[in-house]
Amino acid sequence: METAAKTDPTMWTGNLHVNVPGTFLSRPRVAPTRAALAAAGANAAFLGFPWDGTSVSRTGTNFGPRGLREASEQFLMYNANTGVDLSEHFNLVDCGDVPIVPGNSISTQARAEALAAELLAADVLAVIGGGDHSITIGPARAFAKRYPRCGMIHFDTHLDTAEEVGGETLNHCCPIARAVDAGFDPKNIVTIGPSGWMNPRGELAYVKRKGINLFTLEQVWEMGAAEVGRRAAELASDGTEAVYLTVDIDVLDAAYAPGTCVPTTCGMTPREIIKIISCFSGVPLRMIDVAEVSPPWDHPGITARLGVRILLEALSAAIAGRAR
Repeated sequence: METAAKTDPTMWTGNLHVNVPGTFLSRPRVAPTRAALAAAGANAAFLGFPWDGTSVSRTGTNFGPRGLREASEQFLMYNANTGVDLSEHFNLVDCGDVPIVPGNSISTQARAEALAAELLAADVLAVIGGGDHSITIGPARAFAKRYPRCGMIHFDTHLDTAEEVGGETLNHCCPIARAVDAGFDPKNIVTIGPSGWMNPRGELAYVKRKGINLFTLEQVWEMGAAEVGRRAAELASDGTEAVYLTVDIDVLDAAYAPGTCVPTTCGMTPREIIKIISCFSGVPLRMIDVAEVSPPWDHPGITARLGVRILLEALSAAIAGRAR
């Protein structure tokens, strides 16, 4: 008599494009409240932030969360090459999207801050998908309130230290300046990968004046990814209790990430960013975001897939850090 084959929990179920619930990695949908997260036993949660209200260049990042969710259908929580099974460490859920207020940055960021605060209060690792890079502002405010001694690691082709853009302080050119305002100590902020041809004089002056740690694109090439990753981990973790990782997908070369607001010529490679993130094992990562994925400009879908891969690598790196 034949016995039923044992189900492999790391295997896809059925056809990838049939009966998919439309959530990140096809995880259960749970309301973004402390009570609901606790009832679900969640310790990690994906939150979409479909905001594209401040882009100074190409638009479309409001579709970023949808693109990341769709791309995630192709991935597993298990890495056959490293043996890491994220499901053994994280009960990941999908908390839906921030309910944005079209045309209103202030109200939208307040809502995002409130939802991020709920996730942090539930002691879940928040994974946020956007959205123009102003999506970091509200969550970073919640993060600094929850963890007064906090650090930040920032991948970007831009410095994002504008104090305002046309009078707008919640612009996607401003998230690092707003993080400093929120309470992040500049000595624990690390920016990796900016291109020299894509940043104004004033933003560089802010970096130098505040003492933000900077590894330029050329320094990544010269020092190597592993050394940059090691130093970034040390600087962001020094004296901090929690670290926020924010990745603007435009830090990567446009050959790999064409679907973004400002595609970068001669940017970082996927291998470089994955190697750097692998050095963050032991860093107390408590919040992760990927910003600026713009599906309308990502016809082959490769940018969204790369965004998902980066989130998976970051979750893998966060495993050891959760013990701190």
